[in-house]
Amino acid sequence: MSKQLQELKKKDISVVESTAAKKSMFGTSIGNAMEWFDFGIYSFLAVTMGKVFFPEIDPAFQLIYAFATFAVAFIARPIGGMFFGMLGDRIGRKNVLAITMILMSAATLSIGLIPGFAAIGITAQILLLSARLVQGFSTGGEYAGAMTYIAETTPDKKRSFMASGLEVGTLVGYIAGAGLVTLLTYILGSETMVAWGWRIPFFIAAPLGIIGFYFRNHLDETPAFKAMNQTIEERKENSSLKEIFTEHRKALLICTAIVIFYNVMSYTVLTYMPSYMSEELGYSEEKGLLLLVLVMVAMIPLVMAMGHLSDRIGRNRVLKAGLIGAIVLSVPAFMLVRSGNIYGAFFGLLILGILLSTLQGSLPATLPSLFFTKVRYGALAITYNTATSLFGGTTPVLVAWLVSVTGNKMVPAYYLMAMCLFGIVIVTLFVKETAGRSLRGSAPVVEHPSEIKEVLKNPEKAYWWHDELKSPRKGRLGKGLLTSLLYKD
Repeated sequence: MSKQLQELKKKDISVVESTAAKKSMFGTSIGNAMEWFDFGIYSFLAVTMGKVFFPEIDPAFQLIYAFATFAVAFIARPIGGMFFGMLGDRIGRKNVLAITMILMSAATLSIGLIPGFAAIGITAQILLLSARLVQGFSTGGEYAGAMTYIAETTPDKKRSFMASGLEVGTLVGYIAGAGLVTLLTYILGSETMVAWGWRIPFFIAAPLGIIGFYFRNHLDETPAFKAMNQTIEERKENSSLKEIFTEHRKALLICTAIVIFYNVMSYTVLTYMPSYMSEELGYSEEKGLLLLVLVMVAMIPLVMAMGHLSDRIGRNRVLKAGLIGAIVLSVPAFMLVRSGNIYGAFFGLLILGILLSTLQGSLPATLPSLFFTKVRYGALAITYNTATSLFGGTTPVLVAWLVSVTGNKMVPAYYLMAMCLFGIVIVTLFVKETAGRSLRGSAPVVEHPSEIKEVLKNPEKAYWWHDELKSPRKGRLGKGLLTSLLYKD
């Protein structure tokens, strides 16, 4: 046992009671739901937006142009991730999360105010692109910050379960967006939606943003950030981009690889499928959205169950099961969706939803564990948003283009299988199991004071890191098992 573990004291262990952890999960998740309602309604209105803003384009390519406008927001995400991530490591997690909430809502509201192409021509397209860039910029600090916050405010033994609440928030936001679009389309009809009905979901962003800001603003700062910030003030040190890219390269690469396959699957199922079903398979817009809403409702308890299971048997086991399942079942699932039978389509989507649930239940806790407290928000925001921009946001437009070029409507299944095979390799070779253990750079966190004795008795089961303020490049780590095994960046 290393000297660090031997010197672990009772005062080093944080206690986060169940009520406090649930408050953090709820406050972060509801803000995440508001954020993804704002961001998601555009994808659910992709077909309509194509007709409003790109009417001069051949109808066969309107969806591609609409998704291209969706994808352009991801250009700004790495910039937003770098800005808000570094800011979050300096001024705190909760403050930045409140800022991103307001910025996102304002950008979404502005989309609803833009005149269509018929009124102001190409200026409408420019304004739409500008608003989407602002959305992307704010989202760059949103999800990584939410993962960081929830990971730093939950007990080690329940981190996956609590962090899975973020994905529940995402699903609730998507459900609200899809449900609203479906309801409006049913009541108003497609022609009215193109004329003015599409604006309504964007207008709702303003009050939702205020609600989200209220909850975010009433959160407490994370114990990990408070402890780290006090130490940094004493040392007068701050994280920097140079430190992130020179001393944490391995973690950056691993995180990037994970986010690639995660987002390809997420955006394929939650963003691309409604348009795929309506444009490529001939389903009505309302029917495609309704089926996806039903699947997402079913996914909510599944995601929480997968989070709980990840805490019990390990995140990597759950993650691998989902990836292997996607490789085996993607083709059958898409064949069911293409069957022309409404029940077959639902079960095909449900299979994809169940497989996605395994990732959503395990990865929100896995990703923050890759980085130390000092650089967690910044490093996670940069890598998450860069990978998402390159492989997540581009998934709908890339797959739509491949289907158009090849004429093969099974291309989405093949693309998904390839990404999941890549994921199996990454998880097997490079991702350490961290379920039930403390975050890098943080002391153990327990739910009840009675657990402290167990941690002190077996500290090696709770720790898997060394002091994040000491650089591995300068030989200041000290000697010990943790140093040699667990920090090879």
